[in-house]
Amino acid sequence: MNTDFKNQWQIRAATLSIFLLGFLAGGLALNAYHLWFTAGGKQPTKQEQYDKAFSRLGLSDAQKTEVQKTVGEIRGKIQQLRLESEPKMQEIRAQNDEKLQRILTPEQWEKFQEERQNIHRTGR
Repeated sequence: MNTDFKNQWQIRAATLSIFLLGFLAGGLALNAYHLWFTAGGKQPTKQEQYDKAFSRLGLSDAQKTEVQKTVGEIRGKIQQLRLESEPKMQEIRAQNDEKLQRILTPEQWEKFQEERQNIHRTGR
């Protein structure tokens, strides 16, 4: 009977060990996936991508100054344009929502709003 008890505990210990090793392997595989395929989970911003591209060009100090000035001016113009166009964009979105609400059932409209929020959260 002592042997049966010992065998039961060995089986339990082996099962637990296999489970823990599988859990550990899964965690390591997930971590490796994030490191290898998502660049450490961090995507470079557009600014970082442009900075890297400009650094590969081998610009002189004068060129760097001019490039920074030009990019800054353009960035300012784009921000101003966004500020000016935002009210019109909101109006267009509101008109679109009114049309969609007339087409969709209340349940579909609610589901559509949830889907749209998910799309905006994920950036797709």
